[in-house]
Amino acid sequence: MLDHALASPSVPVSRRPVVFGSGAPGGVEDTAELLRTVQRADRDGLDHFSLSDHPYLGDRLDAYAALGFLLGATRHIAGFANVTNLPSRPAPVLARTVTSLSALTGGRVVLGMGAGGLWDRIADLGVPRLPPAAAVDAFEEAITLIRRLSGGGDPVTFHGRHYRVDGIAPAPVPAPPVWTGSVGPRSLAATGRVADGWVPGHAADWLSERYRTSRPVIDEAAAAAGRDPRAIRTIFNFPGRITDRPLPAPRDRDGRWLGGSVAQWTDKLTDAVQNHGACGFTLFAPDHGTPDPTTLSHWARDIAPAVREVVAKEELTA
Repeated sequence: MLDHALASPSVPVSRRPVVFGSGAPGGVEDTAELLRTVQRADRDGLDHFSLSDHPYLGDRLDAYAALGFLLGATRHIAGFANVTNLPSRPAPVLARTVTSLSALTGGRVVLGMGAGGLWDRIADLGVPRLPPAAAVDAFEEAITLIRRLSGGGDPVTFHGRHYRVDGIAPAPVPAPPVWTGSVGPRSLAATGRVADGWVPGHAADWLSERYRTSRPVIDEAAAAAGRDPRAIRTIFNFPGRITDRPLPAPRDRDGRWLGGSVAQWTDKLTDAVQNHGACGFTLFAPDHGTPDPTTLSHWARDIAPAVREVVAKEELTA
């Protein structure tokens, strides 16, 4: 199995490296660019690539079909849907999908999970609409069931409020790490109880009010469930520009991240890891799109190695 930073809930918290990834284009017309982008990220040493999952949009690639294709065309990088549109993908079948991808790729997959956000569009697929509380209950139940349908063992019988299986044999490979896109209090608490990572919504970073008020909900739920809160990693979706020269300030007047030079990025991301609990970053363009090749090269070849080096040195002297 893959022994890298993404695939390892069992690795001690203190020894999990910081992970770096990038968003990738997901349009049907972008297939050539998508392959080039992900293969470049793989060659340059990024840990993961990220695809959105909007099955109700005809001009978008199916996230899991694209993941299988891209993982088959790369050697080291992991992929994940950021985040899986769970209401349109029944949990028992999703379990088979992600464990199959894990078996085929040596563990190079992360299960991004969401409870469902755009319910008007989801309902257009013929999926029964769930009220928010029920959607979160189904989300937590799905993660639990996917874990039970992974890792071998006896046939699984599970009768939940939203999912039911009878005598289904689990896959002989472990479930991949689960990163959620939780936003509301109920969903955040579910993340603390059952997930391995959290991707804050709305590109919230470690200095945002959203992060400061949300992360404690995860930590308290984790502790109440007997888990180490540090085991739930925070991986930030992070839009911004990488500039040739330093910007006068890397944030705007409202505190939102703008970007800056390689040195500015390195300094701020290192601070995020060392002082604010950041465990990883997924880069997007400022418009939340795909970084251009020059930006992606700076991200993978300059910023990520610099942050990793500083953090590793700090851990050695701690």
